[in-house]
Amino acid sequence: MTIGTKIIAIDCEVANNEITNEDLTKILDTSDEWITTRTGIKKRRVLSDNETSVDLGIKVAKKIVQRADFNPLDFDMIIAASSAPEEVFPSVSCRIQGAIGAKNAACFDVKAACAGFIYALNIANALIKSGLYKNILIVATDATTKFTDWTDRSICVLFGDGAGAAIVCADENQDDIVGIDLIADGSCADYITLKTQGKNCPLVNPIQDEVKPFIQMKGKDVYKFVMQTIPPKLEELMHKTNTTIDDIDYFIPHQSNQRMIDALAQRLNIDNSKVISNIEHYGNMSAASILVAIREGIDKGELKLPATVMLSAFGAGMSAGNAIIKLEKNI
Repeated sequence: MTIGTKIIAIDCEVANNEITNEDLTKILDTSDEWITTRTGIKKRRVLSDNETSVDLGIKVAKKIVQRADFNPLDFDMIIAASSAPEEVFPSVSCRIQGAIGAKNAACFDVKAACAGFIYALNIANALIKSGLYKNILIVATDATTKFTDWTDRSICVLFGDGAGAAIVCADENQDDIVGIDLIADGSCADYITLKTQGKNCPLVNPIQDEVKPFIQMKGKDVYKFVMQTIPPKLEELMHKTNTTIDDIDYFIPHQSNQRMIDALAQRLNIDNSKVISNIEHYGNMSAASILVAIREGIDKGELKLPATVMLSAFGAGMSAGNAIIKLEKNI
């Protein structure tokens, strides 16, 4: 018997506070034109007070079980993808499990930065097809604005906070995962970094340099990596799955920069009408960005179902992931 992986629901949640480019001119030497022409971003959502990526993850988990009318006790696995959770431990997935009452689920986190959702989807797909697990909740949640230097206009204008979730289940009659390919290049690890600092024992090293816990990025190197790596890998994935560009109804890339999205679509000869992009309204929401784009695209009628969709995500590591999936009606 062949086991397939069915995507039964997708949902999203974004932070409540909306910060426009005009708002940022109050604290930065910048302008709406400067930000828009370089990034395509007009506004972003930002958490406040003590809200964290875990809070967003819990909210979207509660939303998706309601959308799918799914009993949390039926989950046997929860995988959370989060780039920079506020807690090193416990895991984001364990926090979510406790909040939704999914006490029968094993839990672990995936840390693959902006590619986290596709990494998690690949793992979930393998676990289901192996027969080990049947019902898996994937939550991608990031609050990168908490780790942004708000005096650095080259970085802070890029990010927003959000979460997305997907429920994938074993199915004997349907397989929504056409193909997935994961990519990593550790030789480029310093292109995007976020350092944290522990404290040595004072008997060993009483004086330590302070580490600033802010995202650092070499933008030109990131762009070069993406443009050199992603198009040939997507073409390779299509070849492996006997898929052509004509078979692809929509292309949904990681929402990192509108220039990059446009360049990828042009390189792949994908018509702009097939490209789903919402970066203008939300900025870069890291691991959550693709799921938010899917859910919003469906709700706005821009993504019509059923559809064959090509996904691509890339970020710190450098890590990247490409996928071709099928989205059925009523997800």
